[in-house]
Formats: sequence, C-alpha cells, structure tokens
Amino acid sequence: MMQSIQALEQPRERLCQVGARQLSNQELLAILLRTGVKEQSATQLASQLLNKFSHVTEIKDAVIEELTQVNGIGKVKAIELLAALEFGRRVYDRQVQNLTTIRSPEDAADFLMSDLSSLKQEHFVVLYLNVKNQIIHRQTVFIGSLTASIVHPREIFREAVKRSTASIICAHNHPSGNPSPSPEDIEVTKRIKKAGHILGIELLDHVIIGDEQFISLKEKGFM
Repeated sequence: MMQSIQALEQPRERLCQVGARQLSNQELLAILLRTGVKEQSATQLASQLLNKFSHVTEIKDAVIEELTQVNGIGKVKAIELLAALEFGRRVYDRQVQNLTTIRSPEDAADFLMSDLSSLKQEHFVVLYLNVKNQIIHRQTVFIGSLTASIVHPREIFREAVKRSTASIICAHNHPSGNPSPSPEDIEVTKRIKKAGHILGIELLDHVIIGDEQFISLKEKGFM
C-alpha cells in the first residue's frame, strides 16, 4: 500500500507545482482513483483504464460494469470516477452555453462597446476564441498609449497558448471618440499578426472602439 500512496503523491505534487492543465490523462485519473491496490499503484490502474478504452472520452460513457472489469477498480472507485466525469461534463456544458460567439467585427464591437467607449484612457483588450469562434477568455493586456514597445506579442500569446486558443481578436479604445487607426495602431497589428502566424494562432481582427462607433482594421485592409 505504501507504494500506491507514493505513486499517487507524484501526480498530486505535479498538480500543485505546474497546475492541472499540465498533467497527463493518466496522472489526472490516478488522482481521481486516489489509491491503488496491493499489486498496482493508482497510476498503474489509470494506465490500465486508458488502455481498455480506445479514447479517453469513451470513459465518460462507460457503465459501472465496464469500469470494474479493470483489475483493481471496484464498484466504489467506478462510482466516484463516473461522478467526477459527470460533474466535469456539466461544468463544461454550462460554460459552452454561456459563451459568446464572434461572427463578425460588429459582434466583437458590440461585446466591448459599453465597457470601452466611455474610458478616459486607452485599454488594449484581447478576446481569446476557441475553434467555434466562441470567447473563452477576455484580458486587458495594458492601459495607456498604444506603442509598439508597450504592446508586445509575448504578453498576448502567452495567455493564448495557456488556454489552447484557436484565434484572437484585439481591440482598444480611442478616448477622443474617433476610431480612425493611427500609424502605431497599424504597426502593432502587423506585429501581432506576424507573431500569431508563427505560433499558428490567427489574429482575426483588430477593432478600434470610439464614441459609439468602431473601425475594423481587417475590413479596412490594414492587416
């Protein structure tokens, strides 16, 4: 039993150190299984479970009898595992239902207009999208005058990689109310687009918000 506890502590420690997103499916399953049996650690049990199913997503559709066919997984472990997977599914479904889909520059502008149009300083905001063009995260990258030296692609794409983003939309406001792009706006946009191309994360647009109006740099041909 001591071997099982030590084996379980390894994925637990890794989760504390690097976060749940960095753990393998085997490590996450080992944590959910909690302990192994006399002959096998929790990590080994997790490996057996993954080998039984052709894809990890099939586990969530399994019945108790299928799970208990794996040597070392009894009815209690099977019930706990199915409960955890169902809870995760419900959380994901709720998030998807609440996600905003961006189909056009107007959608992006509408999403941000009320927040950005009345600000007295420039705010540079990035919308991180999944493969369905749904917003999975929004982040203000910086506040202040837009210059190439301040807006660095590194800050933008670090978050994109972390969240497995498919594409991004950048936006910022012009406190003057006039959304016409400046040379700095265009230069920054080109740098971000180039960096995204290298990483395989597309910059879909850069929207400038003015006083209840906006301009899409993509529609204007600046990117």
